[in-house]
Amino acid sequence: MVVEAALNPILPSTGEGDRGNAYLKDLLRLLEGQKVRSHSEIAGWLQELRQRAAYNVTKQRMPIRKDEEWRFTNLSDLQQHTFTAAPTVQLNAPDIELLTIPEAATSQAVFVNGRFTPELSNLTALPEGIFVGNLAQLPVEQSLKLVKYFAHIEGANEVFTALNTVGFPDVAMVWLAQDVIVEQPLHLLFVTVVEDEVILTSPRAAIIAEPSSSLEIVEHYAAVTPGCPDQTGNTPYWTNAVTEIWLEENAQINHTRNQRESGDGFHIGKTAVAQHRSSRYTCNALSLGAKLSRHNLEVWQQGEQTETTLNGLTIAGREQTADTHSLIALDFPHGKTDQLHKCVIDDTAHAIFNGKVYVPQNAQLTNAAQLNRNLLLSPKARVDTKPQLQITADNVKCTHGATISQIEADELFYLQSRGINADSARSLLLDAFAAEILNRVPILSLRKRLAQCVACRTYE
Repeated sequence: MVVEAALNPILPSTGEGDRGNAYLKDLLRLLEGQKVRSHSEIAGWLQELRQRAAYNVTKQRMPIRKDEEWRFTNLSDLQQHTFTAAPTVQLNAPDIELLTIPEAATSQAVFVNGRFTPELSNLTALPEGIFVGNLAQLPVEQSLKLVKYFAHIEGANEVFTALNTVGFPDVAMVWLAQDVIVEQPLHLLFVTVVEDEVILTSPRAAIIAEPSSSLEIVEHYAAVTPGCPDQTGNTPYWTNAVTEIWLEENAQINHTRNQRESGDGFHIGKTAVAQHRSSRYTCNALSLGAKLSRHNLEVWQQGEQTETTLNGLTIAGREQTADTHSLIALDFPHGKTDQLHKCVIDDTAHAIFNGKVYVPQNAQLTNAAQLNRNLLLSPKARVDTKPQLQITADNVKCTHGATISQIEADELFYLQSRGINADSARSLLLDAFAAEILNRVPILSLRKRLAQCVACRTYE
């Protein structure tokens, strides 16, 4: 039996403390009434989980720039808004036509304002052995197994992750059975409908890959707005998203995360990954939208011989702030990680990259590489980069580095000397810089669309 449950009120009517604490309490009061549908067999566990998350939030405050993890990112603009809970909204297929992917036309799950929308979804091409849907549709036996996975990856008590746990209205569920190889790419599309009210959406996804399974997945965040979503002038909104991914032994996931929020939107997202023995995880994280965005990408090694590849591209212009914080925590031998993150910053935009790789004593014979490359297109553009390696193992191969530069005058001169005009030469150099990441996106139509967006953003 499927039931609905909401968080029991746990907060006092008034609160003490600084403005950040009061703001968090206002958000908790907003989320207390958010209902989620699930099987009655796990309703009690889900209720307890949300109560515990709410309690954890009450013990914290909004991050400020005195906090080391937030010292380059100012959330004061976010706190200027009084948000309301995102309502249930009906969309038609033409409303999301430009957001679909032809290769995944029959393997697409759509969530509108965080809620599963079956009438816009098409999952007919998926084979047996994979479940895609929401929490209420998940079979009872798998719902009971979900208890040992959901919200158990390290970092679940971080303030924005806990807020999502308190207030998610639905869960995008993807469950791969053992030995299932899915050739068709899966598209999880999370759409926010921007109207007159300043809304908060809390999308939640849980992806479980049992032993020796394989999947290619696109996680896409976008808004339905008049005209190009990059343009400002719409109502602000906030997407607070959490995706948890579990890879059991020898499982493989190729994950593309495409953040294309509206130019007036706020986006704070968490991707938490648990990798067991011999599993392989690739993440192509693309951040082009939102007025202020932050992506916390955390990979936790749970067994030896794991392979982790993180590719990232951030395009920021106008007055955007785009923050990427990554963490790869290794605790077993023979791990292999490779991370390349690129940023293109224009106008007065601000990009932040903070990448951490932990290699403790147990992680012998680790091979880890990390590189952040940044291209500034304007004298007022800014980037703060902080690649970090913390190594206590003594038999490892680890490298890291960061570069910050402008378009080289010598390169422009070389191309112009071959008969290419200055604008075309600049475009070629920017294409080449971004293409190193875009070419790693496995879906051709998405790769072409992203290249067009990059061109529009950087050549205007």
